[in-house]
Amino acid sequence: GGIIQKRLFTEGSDVKTGQVLYQIDAAPFQAAFASAKAALAKTEASIVPIRLKVERYRELVKINAVSKQDLDDVSASLKLAEADIESAQAALQTARINLGYTKVTAPVSGRIGRSTVTNGALVTANQPVALAIIQQLSNMYVDVTQSNAEMLKLKQSLASGQIKSGGADQAKVKLLLEDGSSYPLPGTLKFSEVTVDQSTGSIILRAIFPNPKQTLLPGMFVRAILEEGVSEQAILVPQRGVTRNPKGEAMVMLVGTEEKVEPRPIKVARTIGDNWLVSDGLKAGDRVILEGLQKARPGTPVKAVPFGAKPVAAPAAAPAAKK
Repeated sequence: GGIIQKRLFTEGSDVKTGQVLYQIDAAPFQAAFASAKAALAKTEASIVPIRLKVERYRELVKINAVSKQDLDDVSASLKLAEADIESAQAALQTARINLGYTKVTAPVSGRIGRSTVTNGALVTANQPVALAIIQQLSNMYVDVTQSNAEMLKLKQSLASGQIKSGGADQAKVKLLLEDGSSYPLPGTLKFSEVTVDQSTGSIILRAIFPNPKQTLLPGMFVRAILEEGVSEQAILVPQRGVTRNPKGEAMVMLVGTEEKVEPRPIKVARTIGDNWLVSDGLKAGDRVILEGLQKARPGTPVKAVPFGAKPVAAPAAAPAAKK
């Protein structure tokens, strides 16, 4: 840690990897580096006479001028001195690293936010608050939660053939922004989490989106549309056309073969947009009543009109002819 001498970046600007962001007072670290350097030089100088002494003793022991024990003692002193040099070199390297830390550099390229410290502030290596946060905006990750139950149903449907795999486009993800507009660039599914969150019973799917115009920002809430499979026989019914009976079962009102209202219980699997995905109870060609449900009573005659079509007005009576 140390004292912040100067902030060297503009808040909210783009920074590059290795760019110096803060200068910490380097004086105590420079002194520690100089001391470690001097200690190494002293240790290296002290080993010279020991090494020469070992060389002399090796020759003298051959003529029995010194004992083998004396040579062993001097050799041990040499190894100890060599270990002292390695220790001094490590201390010098540590001092050099600590001195380098006085220049706080950007670890990644991106846009830097506000600084949490000012000039003169004391900072430490293990402080809980970061000096500043750099966000990489060129590519954005979007985490999507999906319930484990839905994932199991999907896998079972794929295995049984009810749903076919989305193929090459399966990994493509579309995005809806908070205002309801569509994000123009598709994303790619990177991976799905391998464990289930026990508190929510869901898993995380992660997609990555290119963000050249920096439209997406960290912390935004968006809706992701991921095609996990295709059901060619699927039937979707607008939610407005589905009611519940006293037992809580999903019900729809149909236009029967005799053009009369016919109630039909159905089973729904999940919501897709504003629709229910019907898993049982309907078949292709069934006509579901969407408007005027409050007036639709079982057995009541009705006239079916395609949804969204304007009713045809009755022709006006012709004026009486003058006599």
